[in-house]
Amino acid sequence: MDFFYPNFSNDMWRIFGIVFFDDKNHFVDLEHKCFRKDDIMDFLTQHGIALYDTATAVVRTKNTASDKDLEVVEPTDVDALLSCLPQCKAIATTGQKATDVLCAHFGLAQQPPVGGFVEFQHGNQSMRLYRMPSSSRAYPLGIQQKAQAYKQMLFHSLQLL
Repeated sequence: MDFFYPNFSNDMWRIFGIVFFDDKNHFVDLEHKCFRKDDIMDFLTQHGIALYDTATAVVRTKNTASDKDLEVVEPTDVDALLSCLPQCKAIATTGQKATDVLCAHFGLAQQPPVGGFVEFQHGNQSMRLYRMPSSSRAYPLGIQQKAQAYKQMLFHSLQLL
């Protein structure tokens, strides 16, 4: 899957299924053990949810998927990205590295707690930075608890629009 969170063992799209449809398999193709990319993209577009990486170039310092083993070589031009999304009022990260990158970019002294947010100004726009639990199964929180945290963030953020 040439898209975000493609690993079938990652629960992001199951979390979205729970949050919006009360069905963890809503975006899952069980027969082929993959996610239904077109359905996901249509859904995200309809709900005004954008996804992007906080870096356009990274180096894995070890052969792991862990954020702590990532070195950001080129961060994303977040200001340019946000200039294309004038209605954006909230950003959510799903990992510590992304949170670190964005806190540094926006000059935030305080990081949001997992499941929480911090408010900040970006130009004339009041925004929130949310730090969400990782959708990786290695993260020590059950899928229902993760879905509850995402539900609170998503429904509050979408109402901000």
